[in-house]
Amino acid sequence: MTQALLLIDIQNDYFPGGAMELFGSPQAGMQAGRLLPAFRQKALPIIHIQHISTRPGATFFVPNTKGVEIHECVAPAVGETVFQKNHPNSFRETPLLEHLRRLEVTRLVIVGMMTQMCIDTSTRAAADLGFQCLLAHDACATKDLSFAGASVSAENVQTAFLAALNGLFAQVLTVDEICAKL
Repeated sequence: MTQALLLIDIQNDYFPGGAMELFGSPQAGMQAGRLLPAFRQKALPIIHIQHISTRPGATFFVPNTKGVEIHECVAPAVGETVFQKNHPNSFRETPLLEHLRRLEVTRLVIVGMMTQMCIDTSTRAAADLGFQCLLAHDACATKDLSFAGASVSAENVQTAFLAALNGLFAQVLTVDEICAKL
């Protein structure tokens, strides 16, 4: 089995001072960064996904801003793959699937931001495409949401989305549990 690390949207705008700060982003970024040396040591593929907003009036991930840059906690090393995307699904209109198939990857370790958006969408797509997915829940971050006049805390958003992904779409684990499986 060939496995790869997929780091999704760990970008400056999601961190304190950014245009779309997420709850727990510094901790999630630090946890995601712990997987990099493990994958680098074993020479396993690492793919960084960077979201670039192309929507008119976008307020974050705006091209050519500091906020769109990949955060230093997971800075790509020379030679590591970086794909840019314009949609929540990391596979949509990107070379990600072809790249993974060329490398004969069968298992993805997924980390990143926002849990309820790009992590959820990309994990479900990966599972539908036949990849075994390990999702590091302590290396993901989200935000408070509201719907129909009800507010949902980031903690509850995180729990609900991870619970929905766990089982059919991914095995949801901690970074430590994933490191033990490498």
